[in-house]
Amino acid sequence: MRTEGHDLRHHGDAEVRDDGSALVDLAVNVRADTPPGWLRERIADSLTGLAAYPDGRDARAAVARRHGLPVERVLLTAGAAEAFVLLARALKVRRPVVVHPQFTEPEAALRDAGHTVDRVLLRARDGFRLDPAAVPEDADLVVIGNPTNPTSVLHPAASIARLARPGRTLVVDEAFMDAVPDEREALAGRTDVPGLVVLRSLTKTWGLAGLRIGYVLAAPETIAELEQAQPLWPVSTPALAAAEACVSPRALAEAAHAAHRVAADRAHLVAGLEEFASDGLRVASPAEGPFVLVRLPRAAAVRRHLRTLGFAVRRGDTFPGLDEEWLRLAVRDRVTVNSFLQALDRALTLARHSDGGPAAR
Repeated sequence: MRTEGHDLRHHGDAEVRDDGSALVDLAVNVRADTPPGWLRERIADSLTGLAAYPDGRDARAAVARRHGLPVERVLLTAGAAEAFVLLARALKVRRPVVVHPQFTEPEAALRDAGHTVDRVLLRARDGFRLDPAAVPEDADLVVIGNPTNPTSVLHPAASIARLARPGRTLVVDEAFMDAVPDEREALAGRTDVPGLVVLRSLTKTWGLAGLRIGYVLAAPETIAELEQAQPLWPVSTPALAAAEACVSPRALAEAAHAAHRVAADRAHLVAGLEEFASDGLRVASPAEGPFVLVRLPRAAAVRRHLRTLGFAVRRGDTFPGLDEEWLRLAVRDRVTVNSFLQALDRALTLARHSDGGPAAR
Protein backbone atom coordinates (compact mmCIF):
# COMPACT_ATOMS: atom_id res chain seq x y z
CA MET A 1 0.00 0.00 0.00
CA ARG A 2 1.44 3.34 -1.08
CA THR A 3 0.25 6.74 0.12
CA GLU A 4 2.04 9.88 -0.99
CA GLY A 5 5.06 7.82 -2.02
CA HIS A 6 5.31 5.88 1.23
CA ASP A 7 5.06 2.09 1.03
CA LEU A 8 3.16 1.40 4.25
CA ARG A 9 3.56 -2.34 3.85
CA HIS A 10 7.35 -2.32 3.58
CA HIS A 11 8.90 -3.81 6.71
CA GLY A 12 12.42 -4.66 7.82
CA ASP A 13 12.17 -8.31 6.83
CA ALA A 14 12.02 -7.22 3.18
CA GLU A 15 15.64 -6.08 3.52
CA VAL A 16 16.89 -9.60 4.28
CA ARG A 17 14.52 -12.04 2.60
CA ASP A 18 14.77 -13.28 -0.97
CA ASP A 19 18.47 -12.57 -1.04
CA GLY A 20 20.90 -15.22 -2.19
CA SER A 21 23.64 -14.05 0.15
CA ALA A 22 23.73 -14.30 3.93
CA LEU A 23 23.39 -10.74 5.20
CA VAL A 24 24.13 -9.61 8.73
CA ASP A 25 20.73 -8.34 9.81
CA LEU A 26 20.52 -4.82 11.22
CA ALA A 27 17.17 -4.28 9.52
CA VAL A 28 14.79 -6.33 11.69
CA ASN A 29 14.08 -5.21 15.25
CA VAL A 30 14.01 -8.71 16.77
CA ARG A 31 16.55 -9.35 19.52
CA ALA A 32 19.38 -11.55 18.31
CA ASP A 33 19.97 -15.06 19.71
CA THR A 34 16.30 -15.58 20.49
CA PRO A 35 14.18 -17.43 21.38
CA PRO A 36 16.28 -18.81 24.24
CA GLY A 37 16.53 -22.56 24.75
CA TRP A 38 14.16 -22.71 27.71
CA LEU A 39 11.47 -20.93 25.70
CA ARG A 40 11.91 -23.22 22.71
CA GLU A 41 11.43 -26.16 25.06
CA ARG A 42 8.21 -24.71 26.46
CA ILE A 43 6.87 -24.21 22.96
CA ALA A 44 7.95 -27.71 21.90
CA ASP A 45 6.24 -29.23 24.93
CA SER A 46 2.96 -27.61 23.87
CA LEU A 47 2.94 -29.58 20.61
CA THR A 48 1.60 -32.65 22.40
CA GLY A 49 -1.67 -30.75 22.84
CA LEU A 50 -2.26 -29.83 19.21
CA ALA A 51 -5.20 -32.22 18.86
CA ALA A 52 -7.26 -29.99 21.16
CA TYR A 53 -8.57 -26.54 20.29
CA PRO A 54 -6.53 -23.71 21.81
CA ASP A 55 -7.56 -22.63 25.32
CA GLY A 56 -6.25 -19.17 26.12
CA ARG A 57 -7.56 -18.83 29.66
CA ASP A 58 -4.30 -19.58 31.48
CA ALA A 59 -2.23 -17.35 29.19
CA ARG A 60 -4.74 -14.53 29.47
CA ALA A 61 -4.71 -14.80 33.26
CA ALA A 62 -0.90 -14.80 33.27
CA VAL A 63 -0.76 -11.60 31.19
CA ALA A 64 -3.34 -10.00 33.48
CA ARG A 65 -1.25 -10.86 36.57
CA ARG A 66 1.87 -9.50 34.90
CA HIS A 67 0.21 -6.07 34.59
CA GLY A 68 -1.94 -6.19 37.73
CA LEU A 69 -5.19 -6.15 35.76
CA PRO A 70 -8.39 -8.21 35.71
CA VAL A 71 -8.60 -10.67 32.84
CA GLU A 72 -11.48 -8.65 31.36
CA ARG A 73 -8.91 -6.00 30.40
CA VAL A 74 -6.72 -8.40 28.39
CA LEU A 75 -7.07 -9.73 24.86
CA LEU A 76 -4.51 -12.10 23.33
CA THR A 77 -3.81 -11.57 19.63
CA ALA A 78 -1.81 -13.09 16.80
CA GLY A 79 0.87 -10.44 17.23
CA ALA A 80 0.34 -6.71 17.61
CA ALA A 81 -0.41 -6.53 13.89
CA GLU A 82 -3.70 -8.38 14.40
CA ALA A 83 -4.61 -5.87 17.11
CA PHE A 84 -4.25 -3.00 14.63
CA VAL A 85 -6.63 -4.77 12.25
CA LEU A 86 -9.16 -5.42 15.02
CA LEU A 87 -9.07 -1.79 16.13
CA ALA A 88 -9.57 -0.58 12.57
CA ARG A 89 -12.50 -2.90 11.92
CA ALA A 90 -14.28 -3.04 15.26
CA LEU A 91 -14.22 0.53 16.55
CA LYS A 92 -16.62 3.10 15.15
CA VAL A 93 -14.46 6.16 14.58
CA ARG A 94 -14.91 9.28 12.46
CA ARG A 95 -11.48 10.92 12.48
CA PRO A 96 -8.52 8.63 13.15
CA VAL A 97 -5.12 10.28 13.51
CA VAL A 98 -1.74 8.53 13.40
CA VAL A 99 1.31 10.25 14.86
CA HIS A 100 4.25 9.76 12.48
CA PRO A 101 6.99 8.76 11.89
CA GLN A 102 5.99 5.43 13.39
CA PHE A 103 5.23 1.82 12.53
CA THR A 104 3.11 2.02 9.40
CA GLU A 105 0.81 -0.98 9.94
CA PRO A 106 -1.76 0.95 12.06
CA GLU A 107 -2.39 3.41 9.24
CA ALA A 108 -2.43 0.64 6.63
CA ALA A 109 -5.01 -1.29 8.66
CA LEU A 110 -7.19 1.78 9.08
CA ARG A 111 -7.07 2.56 5.36
CA ASP A 112 -7.84 -1.06 4.49
CA ALA A 113 -10.94 -0.79 6.71
CA GLY A 114 -12.14 2.22 4.70
CA HIS A 115 -11.07 5.02 7.04
CA THR A 116 -9.63 8.34 5.94
CA VAL A 117 -6.54 8.80 8.08
CA ASP A 118 -5.03 12.10 9.15
CA ARG A 119 -1.37 12.38 10.09
CA VAL A 120 0.49 14.39 12.68
CA LEU A 121 4.11 14.57 11.55
CA LEU A 122 6.76 15.02 14.24
CA ARG A 123 9.83 16.89 13.04
CA ALA A 124 13.50 16.02 13.17
CA ARG A 125 14.36 19.56 14.24
CA ASP A 126 12.21 18.99 17.35
CA GLY A 127 13.84 15.64 18.08
CA PHE A 128 10.65 13.88 16.89
CA ARG A 129 9.11 14.86 20.24
CA LEU A 130 5.38 14.81 20.78
CA ASP A 131 3.50 18.06 21.15
CA PRO A 132 0.05 16.99 22.37
CA ALA A 133 -1.41 20.26 21.10
CA ALA A 134 -0.56 19.22 17.53
CA VAL A 135 -3.22 16.48 17.61
CA PRO A 136 -6.61 17.78 16.41
CA GLU A 137 -9.15 18.12 19.21
CA ASP A 138 -11.82 16.29 17.23
CA ALA A 139 -9.68 13.19 16.61
CA ASP A 140 -11.58 10.28 18.12
CA LEU A 141 -8.79 7.73 17.56
CA VAL A 142 -5.12 8.59 18.08
CA VAL A 143 -2.28 6.11 17.50
CA ILE A 144 1.26 6.65 18.76
CA GLY A 145 4.23 4.37 19.42
CA ASN A 146 6.32 4.44 22.59
CA PRO A 147 9.22 4.00 22.25
CA THR A 148 8.52 4.93 18.67
CA ASN A 149 9.67 2.86 15.72
CA PRO A 150 11.72 4.08 13.84
CA THR A 151 12.78 7.24 15.72
CA SER A 152 13.66 5.44 18.99
CA VAL A 153 12.08 8.31 20.91
CA LEU A 154 10.65 7.49 24.35
CA HIS A 155 7.85 9.96 25.00
CA PRO A 156 7.02 10.86 28.61
CA ALA A 157 3.96 8.93 29.76
CA ALA A 158 2.49 12.19 31.04
CA SER A 159 2.69 13.74 27.56
CA ILE A 160 0.91 10.80 25.98
CA ALA A 161 -1.73 10.75 28.72
CA ARG A 162 -2.48 14.40 27.86
CA LEU A 163 -3.87 13.12 24.56
CA ALA A 164 -6.75 11.38 26.36
CA ARG A 165 -10.19 12.91 25.90
CA PRO A 166 -13.77 11.83 26.59
CA GLY A 167 -14.97 9.97 23.51
CA ARG A 168 -11.44 9.39 22.17
CA THR A 169 -9.60 6.07 21.90
CA LEU A 170 -5.90 6.52 22.60
CA VAL A 171 -3.84 3.65 21.19
CA VAL A 172 -0.26 3.36 22.46
CA ASP A 173 1.93 0.81 20.71
CA GLU A 174 4.39 -0.41 23.37
CA ALA A 175 5.83 -3.23 21.28
CA PHE A 176 9.38 -2.24 22.31
CA MET A 177 8.72 -1.08 25.86
CA ASP A 178 10.19 -4.22 27.42
CA ALA A 179 13.50 -3.26 25.77
CA VAL A 180 13.56 -0.06 27.87
CA PRO A 181 15.25 -0.46 31.28
CA ASP A 182 12.59 -0.50 34.02
CA GLU A 183 9.95 0.10 31.31
CA ARG A 184 9.92 3.71 32.37
CA GLU A 185 7.19 5.80 30.71
CA ALA A 186 5.02 2.69 30.22
CA LEU A 187 1.26 3.08 30.30
CA ALA A 188 0.51 -0.65 30.37
CA GLY A 189 -1.43 -1.44 33.51
CA ARG A 190 -2.85 2.08 33.88
CA THR A 191 -6.62 2.27 34.35
CA ASP A 192 -6.86 5.99 35.09
CA VAL A 193 -6.42 7.20 31.49
CA PRO A 194 -9.79 7.33 29.70
CA GLY A 195 -9.98 5.53 26.38
CA LEU A 196 -6.49 4.05 26.74
CA VAL A 197 -5.58 1.01 24.65
CA VAL A 198 -2.06 -0.37 25.06
CA LEU A 199 -0.62 -2.92 22.63
CA ARG A 200 2.24 -5.20 23.53
CA SER A 201 4.21 -7.62 21.36
CA LEU A 202 6.13 -10.66 22.56
CA THR A 203 7.81 -11.16 19.20
CA LYS A 204 10.58 -8.55 19.47
CA THR A 205 12.33 -9.34 22.74
CA TRP A 206 11.76 -13.08 22.50
CA GLY A 207 12.35 -13.71 18.79
CA LEU A 208 8.84 -15.02 18.09
CA ALA A 209 7.95 -13.14 14.92
CA GLY A 210 7.17 -16.44 13.21
CA LEU A 211 4.83 -17.53 16.00
CA ARG A 212 2.70 -14.35 16.18
CA ILE A 213 1.78 -13.46 19.74
CA GLY A 214 0.86 -10.17 21.38
CA TYR A 215 -1.91 -8.67 23.47
CA VAL A 216 -4.16 -5.70 24.06
CA LEU A 217 -4.79 -3.97 27.38
CA ALA A 218 -7.93 -1.82 27.51
CA ALA A 219 -11.22 -1.21 29.25
CA PRO A 220 -13.47 -4.31 29.38
CA GLU A 221 -15.99 -2.85 26.94
CA THR A 222 -13.26 -2.16 24.38
CA ILE A 223 -11.82 -5.65 24.84
CA ALA A 224 -15.30 -7.09 24.27
CA GLU A 225 -15.69 -5.15 21.00
CA LEU A 226 -12.31 -6.33 19.73
CA GLU A 227 -12.94 -9.92 20.79
CA GLN A 228 -16.18 -9.99 18.80
CA ALA A 229 -14.21 -9.05 15.69
CA GLN A 230 -11.68 -11.86 16.17
CA PRO A 231 -12.05 -15.19 14.39
CA LEU A 232 -12.46 -18.30 16.51
CA TRP A 233 -9.26 -19.56 18.14
CA PRO A 234 -7.07 -16.72 16.79
CA VAL A 235 -4.01 -17.64 18.86
CA SER A 236 -2.46 -21.09 18.46
CA THR A 237 -1.63 -23.45 21.31
CA PRO A 238 2.16 -22.95 20.90
CA ALA A 239 1.69 -19.16 20.89
CA LEU A 240 -0.42 -19.39 24.07
CA ALA A 241 2.31 -21.44 25.72
CA ALA A 242 4.84 -18.79 24.68
CA ALA A 243 2.68 -15.98 26.05
CA GLU A 244 2.39 -17.65 29.45
CA ALA A 245 6.12 -18.36 29.55
CA CYS A 246 7.15 -14.84 28.47
CA VAL A 247 5.32 -13.13 31.34
CA SER A 248 6.67 -15.49 34.01
CA PRO A 249 8.98 -14.08 36.72
CA ARG A 250 11.95 -15.83 35.10
CA ALA A 251 11.21 -14.28 31.73
CA LEU A 252 10.63 -10.80 33.16
CA ALA A 253 13.98 -10.97 34.94
CA GLU A 254 15.71 -12.08 31.73
CA ALA A 255 14.02 -9.34 29.73
CA ALA A 256 15.07 -6.73 32.29
CA HIS A 257 18.66 -7.90 32.04
CA ALA A 258 18.49 -7.85 28.24
CA ALA A 259 17.12 -4.29 28.29
CA HIS A 260 20.20 -3.07 30.17
CA ARG A 261 22.47 -4.96 27.78
CA VAL A 262 20.69 -3.44 24.78
CA ALA A 263 21.13 0.03 26.29
CA ALA A 264 24.88 -0.54 26.64
CA ASP A 265 25.17 -1.95 23.11
CA ARG A 266 23.14 0.98 21.76
CA ALA A 267 25.49 3.45 23.42
CA HIS A 268 28.41 1.67 21.76
CA LEU A 269 26.69 1.86 18.37
CA VAL A 270 25.83 5.54 18.76
CA ALA A 271 29.38 6.40 19.81
CA GLY A 272 30.71 4.64 16.72
CA LEU A 273 28.22 6.37 14.44
CA GLU A 274 29.15 9.77 15.81
CA GLU A 275 32.66 9.21 14.43
CA PHE A 276 31.13 9.75 10.98
CA ALA A 277 29.88 13.26 11.72
CA SER A 278 32.31 14.68 9.16
CA ASP A 279 30.50 12.60 6.54
CA GLY A 280 27.26 14.37 7.44
CA LEU A 281 25.86 11.46 9.47
CA ARG A 282 23.54 12.49 12.31
CA VAL A 283 21.94 10.23 14.90
CA ALA A 284 18.41 11.02 16.06
CA SER A 285 18.89 11.26 19.80
CA PRO A 286 18.43 10.42 22.52
CA ALA A 287 17.67 6.91 21.28
CA GLU A 288 15.85 4.74 23.82
CA GLY A 289 14.73 1.69 21.81
CA PRO A 290 16.63 -1.32 20.45
CA PHE A 291 17.32 0.59 17.23
CA VAL A 292 18.61 3.99 16.15
CA LEU A 293 17.60 6.32 13.34
CA VAL A 294 20.31 8.06 11.35
CA ARG A 295 20.32 10.68 8.63
CA LEU A 296 23.10 10.92 6.10
CA PRO A 297 23.66 12.15 2.57
CA ARG A 298 23.45 9.48 -0.15
CA ALA A 299 21.77 7.11 2.30
CA ALA A 300 20.22 5.02 -0.49
CA ALA A 301 23.61 4.48 -2.10
CA VAL A 302 25.20 3.71 1.26
CA ARG A 303 22.50 1.12 1.94
CA ARG A 304 23.16 -0.56 -1.40
CA HIS A 305 26.89 -0.64 -0.77
CA LEU A 306 26.33 -2.05 2.71
CA ARG A 307 24.41 -4.93 1.11
CA THR A 308 27.37 -5.75 -1.14
CA LEU A 309 29.52 -5.71 2.01
CA GLY A 310 27.18 -8.15 3.75
CA PHE A 311 24.97 -5.92 5.93
CA ALA A 312 21.24 -5.20 5.72
CA VAL A 313 19.79 -2.00 7.21
CA ARG A 314 16.28 -0.60 7.09
CA ARG A 315 15.48 2.16 4.60
CA GLY A 316 13.65 5.08 6.19
CA ASP A 317 11.77 6.60 3.28
CA THR A 318 8.77 4.27 3.68
CA PHE A 319 7.89 5.99 6.97
CA PRO A 320 5.69 9.11 6.60
CA GLY A 321 7.70 12.12 7.74
CA LEU A 322 11.04 10.69 6.57
CA ASP A 323 12.77 10.70 3.20
CA GLU A 324 15.51 8.77 1.41
CA GLU A 325 18.24 10.25 3.64
CA TRP A 326 17.16 8.19 6.66
CA LEU A 327 18.19 4.69 7.75
CA ARG A 328 17.17 2.63 10.78
CA LEU A 329 19.76 0.38 12.41
CA ALA A 330 18.91 -2.40 14.85
CA VAL A 331 21.14 -2.62 17.92
CA ARG A 332 23.40 -5.66 17.92
CA ASP A 333 26.27 -6.94 20.07
CA ARG A 334 29.59 -5.09 20.07
CA VAL A 335 31.40 -7.52 17.80
CA THR A 336 28.69 -7.21 15.16
CA VAL A 337 28.55 -3.43 15.59
CA ASN A 338 32.31 -3.09 15.17
CA SER A 339 32.17 -5.08 11.93
CA PHE A 340 29.24 -2.99 10.76
CA LEU A 341 31.05 0.28 11.48
CA GLN A 342 33.98 -0.88 9.37
CA ALA A 343 31.59 -1.75 6.56
CA LEU A 344 29.85 1.63 6.94
CA ASP A 345 33.20 3.40 6.56
CA ARG A 346 33.79 1.49 3.34
CA ALA A 347 30.21 2.08 2.09
CA LEU A 348 30.52 5.81 2.66
CA THR A 349 33.76 5.83 0.69
CA LEU A 350 32.16 3.91 -2.18
CA ALA A 351 29.17 6.28 -2.17
CA ARG A 352 31.46 9.31 -2.34
CA HIS A 353 33.40 7.83 -5.26
CA SER A 354 30.21 6.97 -7.12
CA ASP A 355 29.20 10.62 -6.75
CA GLY A 356 32.59 11.79 -7.90
CA GLY A 357 33.29 13.11 -4.40
CA PRO A 358 36.61 13.36 -2.56
CA ALA A 359 38.66 10.30 -1.63
CA ALA A 360 38.24 8.32 1.56
CA ARG A 361 38.63 9.88 4.95
